[in-house]
Amino acid sequence: MKRLRSLLGMALVAVGVTASAQSASVGRLIEIDGPIGPALAWHVSRALERAAADKAPFVILRIDTPGGLDTAMRDMIQAILAAPLPVIAYVAPEGARAASAGTYILYACPLAAMAPATNLGAATPIPMSRGQRATSA
Repeated sequence: MKRLRSLLGMALVAVGVTASAQSASVGRLIEIDGPIGPALAWHVSRALERAAADKAPFVILRIDTPGGLDTAMRDMIQAILAAPLPVIAYVAPEGARAASAGTYILYACPLAAMAPATNLGAATPIPMSRGQRATSA
């Protein structure tokens, strides 16, 4: 929680927003926890729309995903790129990952941060020789 507060503080500075204890306008947190699919893409898109309508100064996407469907990932990326407010990717908690589709979602965000002991990456297994078949990990 301390790291999340630090990230929120950095986000406020990064987007040039001054916050006070009396301020009604605060950033939003959207959780991406688990595989990327159509329901999660819809949820993220609607949450971004609500945050914009509520005039939130920024959104943090807290990411922990093994990846998921290409079409759902593309829908989420389009929503992030179309958002009229900054969207910050944050891979957390410790041990979390932004793998496969999660990596590309992180790339779409103008600001990204990672908690200690987290990782990201996308890979496609390929055959090493002509006769070998690719296997998934």
